Parts: sequence; C-alpha cells; structure tokens
Amino acid sequence: MSAASCLLTEHQLLCSICLDVFTDPVSAPCGHNFCKTCITDHWNSDVLCQCPHCKKVFNTRPELQVNTLICEVVAQCRRSARQRAGSFGSEQPVSKPGEVPCDVCTGTKPKAPKSCPVCMASYCQTHLEPHLTKSGLKRHRLIDPAEDPEGGMCRKHDKLLELFCKSDQTCVCMLCAVLDHKNHDVAPLKEEYEGKKAELRTTDAEIQLMIRERRLKIEEIRRSVELSKRDADREAADGVQVFSALEESVERSQAEFIDTIKEKQRKTEKRAEGFIEELEQEISELKQRSTKVEQLSQSEDHLLLLQSFPSLNAAPPTKDWTEVSVRPPSYEGTARRAVNELQETLSEQTKKLSEVLELKRVQRFAAEVTLDPDTAQNRLILSDDGKQVYDSDVRKNLPDGPQRFDCACVLAKQSFSSGRFYYEVQVKGKTDWDLGVARESANRKGQISLRPQNGYWMMWLRNKNEYKALAGPSVRLSLKSQPEKVGVFVDYEGGLVSFYDVDAAALLYSFTDCCFTGKLCPYFSPCVNDNGKNSAPLIISAVNQAE
Repeated sequence: MSAASCLLTEHQLLCSICLDVFTDPVSAPCGHNFCKTCITDHWNSDVLCQCPHCKKVFNTRPELQVNTLICEVVAQCRRSARQRAGSFGSEQPVSKPGEVPCDVCTGTKPKAPKSCPVCMASYCQTHLEPHLTKSGLKRHRLIDPAEDPEGGMCRKHDKLLELFCKSDQTCVCMLCAVLDHKNHDVAPLKEEYEGKKAELRTTDAEIQLMIRERRLKIEEIRRSVELSKRDADREAADGVQVFSALEESVERSQAEFIDTIKEKQRKTEKRAEGFIEELEQEISELKQRSTKVEQLSQSEDHLLLLQSFPSLNAAPPTKDWTEVSVRPPSYEGTARRAVNELQETLSEQTKKLSEVLELKRVQRFAAEVTLDPDTAQNRLILSDDGKQVYDSDVRKNLPDGPQRFDCACVLAKQSFSSGRFYYEVQVKGKTDWDLGVARESANRKGQISLRPQNGYWMMWLRNKNEYKALAGPSVRLSLKSQPEKVGVFVDYEGGLVSFYDVDAAALLYSFTDCCFTGKLCPYFSPCVNDNGKNSAPLIISAVNQAE
C-alpha cells in the first residue's frame, strides 16, 4: 500500500464517536463501523439501542462482528506512519488537553503512551525506545501516562511503590514493608492489582445489572404512562359523550319550557282577539243604529217617525260584556315544574348513560370462554366449538369422574385466580337457566346448594319471568324487560361479581365484598329440557367492544 493511499485510508477510517482512527473496529448490522469500546459504552449509556451514525433502532442489542478488513487496513496505516516518522516523532499524535505530553520533546509535544516513575518522566513512542531495548532501563517498571510520575515513588524512601499493604490499604515500597508495615499483610502490587481488577469487574457487572433493571423500570413506567394516557383519552371521550347528551336534554327542556310559555300567551292573545272582534262588530252596528236614530229625530215626516220608532227605540241585540274579561294566564310555577321535570329526566338519563359506560368498561375485560366437556352432566349436548349447550333429555354413557356434575351444569375450560374478566351468554328463548361463576374446588355431586358460602355466585331464571340472585337467602329481581343476552363480570381482587342485561345496558345484580380463594370458573346451566319448552341452548357470544 503506498504512503498516499495509506494516509487517505487512515483519514477515512475514523470512528464517528471518538473521531479517532479505529481501535478494535466492529460492524453494526446496518453496516456502519465503530471502535468496539466506543459503541459498547454508547449503548450502555443510552436507553435506546440505535446506530449513532444512521439512527437505526435495534429492538434487541445486536452482536457486534469484528471487521477484519478494517483491522488490517488500520494496522498497515499505523506501520507505515511509524516508518515515516523516522528518528523523531513528528508524525506521532499531538497531545490533546487532558492528555500527558512527552517530557523530552521540545516545541509541539506528542502524546506520551507511558511514564517511568523511576526516571520521573513521560515519553513519546520515540523516546520510549531506550526503555524497551536497553538492559538497564528495561528493568524500570513503566506505567500508564501520568501527570506526576513521582506518584509511583515512595516520598519517604524514594523507592518504587511495588507492594500493597492490605492492613492499611495503601501502596508501599520495599523499605516501607520492612520498617513501617512490619507484620502487616503485604502483597505484590500486581497481585493486588489483579484482585482489585477482578473486584471491579464484579462491581461493573453489578452496575450493569442495576442499569438493566433501571432501563426495564423505565420501560415499565413508560408503558404505565401510555396505558394511563389511553385510559384517560377513553374516559374523556366517554365523559364528553355523557355531557353532550345531558346538554342536549337541557337544551330540549329549555325549548319545551319556552314553547309552553309561548303557547299560553298565544291562547290568551287569540281569546282577546276574538272578544275585540266581537266588540268592534257591535260598535259598528251601534253606529249604524245611531245614524238612523239621528236621521229619524230630525225628520218632519210624522208618519215615518211613528212607524219607525218602535224598532229604533227598542234595545239593540247586543251581548252583555259586564262579566267578560281577559285575565293574563298564571305563569307561576311553570319554571319550577320545568326544572323538576328536567331533574328527573337528567337523573334517569345520567343513570342510563352511567350504566352504558359501565358496561362498555367491563366489556374491555372480555375473556375467551369455552365449555369443558369433562365437567358437563351426561345429558348435556355441547357444540363442537364449545360455545353452546342444551339439555338432550337423554343420558349418555360417559365416564363419571369427580369433575363431572350430577345436575344439568357445565364449567368453562378457562379458570381465573386474579384480575378481571367478562363474558356474555345468549339466553333468548329459554324459560329456565343458571349463570355465574363457581370455585373450581366446589362440590359437583349430589344436591348442590348454589350460594356463595358453597363457592357459587349465581343468577337464575325460572318459569319465564322469575329472576333471582342466589345470594343465600335469594334476592328476587324486578326487571323492566327480559334479558336476551346476559353479561357476567368478575373482579377477583375487588371481590365483585356483576350481571348485566347487555341489550338494555342495565345492571341486573352485583355480589359485593366477595372473598375469593383458589380458581374461579364460568358456570352454565341450560336447565332441563322440560318436554321441549326449554330446549333453546345457552350460547357464549362474542363481545362487541366497539367504542
């Protein structure tokens, strides 16, 4: 490789992190190259694992590959540079601020790679050569470049610090070990160095573990913030929906209130206008009569006056207006009644909207639920997909294990021992059914008493319209309509089991302050066929989670 090409290559082979020629060059998956130490330190100090050059993000920390081609090019360039340097270090890297310069060189001082505590000086690569070749100087122990090489010498005895006193945790020379640190636990400096270096590696591993733990905590916190934001946006949207509906109700009630006032006023005006029209008609007729009377009184015709007098002298056919009046309608209490009606409307609407939002909230915890044939009574027929069950009225020959019910019941395959879950069941067309959750360990044989004390939290229908929550004692439920689809929600830690009329978005009943232990399973009973009257199946429905 020519000198010109080597210089050009060395100029181009700079690490984009330290801006120096590559040391142990490695390649990232994106193709960009870095010093191994530079890219490792960069990724250790950054939350995201990304290329500093092209900013490409790696989901997992990639395995770095040594770039052998660049290694060879860098080595060749450095060898060529040393050959060009000749007898003096004019081509050696100039010391930068914070770096130790050569103490021998004059003018521009190159960087010193080593210091000699015996000679109390630091040397560039050229002036270091005697310490590497001459027998007397080769015995000097070279150290990493230090601003004060004397720091490696004992100030009391002017001897090299080459021992470590473990008792006093300090570096000592040979005379110190004999005179001042007699009977102390003293070890060679290199031995203690290796031990401390191993401890530092352990410490660094612990630090790296702490860094990883904190990065994971950062990710956890960020996920929590994202979930919180998502919940906040959803809650805000639901709130806007509620307030918009209530605002529409207020505006509608206000419009109805104003229309009521206007209608009263309109009727009053219409009645008054009728009276005024009648009075004006009578006035017109009276004016005509007055004119005739006045003309007759001025007539000189004796015969005409006597003949007309009876008709004109008689009282005119007018209405008695004495008791007639137009009283302003009473508006007192109109606003109060309107406000009371609005309050009732808003109360009902708020309750309804709250139930809708509550149902939407619990539907977000929809769980996959399928029926477990190993728990089904031998008269029950389950669909192939495990979503439907009905009573066949005919017993099948099935193995009777401890998990199989004696009565017309079946559990879900899924069980839950924490968190919240929700599922929906179509009950349309049935006269009898049981729904709820059961403790996995609850009794399944003989006469079962479905109550919380026995590990069953149930609601049932009997005789088409008799609904009860089996709370022990049972609670009769008065429902406005018969549910065709029932939702069941469980909050394990919250001790809550709630039943909903899905179509009406109405809460039917809640078991509160429940004390759950062990696993809970969704429970289904289509009840007996009753000669075909109750042959419709219970169907586990897909939950509509539309916003």
